[in-house]
Amino acid sequence: MAVDRAHVLKEAAALLTRRATVSMDEIARAAGISRATLHRHFAGRDALIRALEEHGIAQCAQAMDAARLDEGDAPGALHRLIEEVEPIASVLAFLFCENQLFEGDAVNAGWATLDARLTALFRRGQEEGDFRIDLSPAWLTEALYGLIGAGAWAVHEGRVARNDLHHSIVELLLGGIRRSMEK
Repeated sequence: MAVDRAHVLKEAAALLTRRATVSMDEIARAAGISRATLHRHFAGRDALIRALEEHGIAQCAQAMDAARLDEGDAPGALHRLIEEVEPIASVLAFLFCENQLFEGDAVNAGWATLDARLTALFRRGQEEGDFRIDLSPAWLTEALYGLIGAGAWAVHEGRVARNDLHHSIVELLLGGIRRSMEK
């Protein structure tokens, strides 16, 4: 039986996000494989974490490509991006919150590339007059990562419906949390 590597990594990220000390046995059970099979694919916990980093960065880059960040207006590109990253939100939540111990030069370069693409999108939105200019593009990039991670956690815990995730992230990020007093 072939092992679906993406499924194993998704299950690992979901467990590790909730509890950083989760065992390899628990990860194997959640993925529906034996511990021996898990170890054949990932020599140990560090190898699994590094695979999660590489997988998550690659998936995020693919989501950015699919969202066509350079097409149309910046708010439309942001909508498309959030829609594209929803399926990998749990992986991004793990990477954003828990990965600092496992970073290395290749991982940092991968994140820098992703960050640059997002920062360029937010900067373009500011230059076109669509986004607030009092918040830096770097901060907006971090805020997006944070909202995606928090959203994945809230969906997983049943506090937010999966169908509401896209709308909630877009509306909060684009509208800010301050309610407009205009009538």
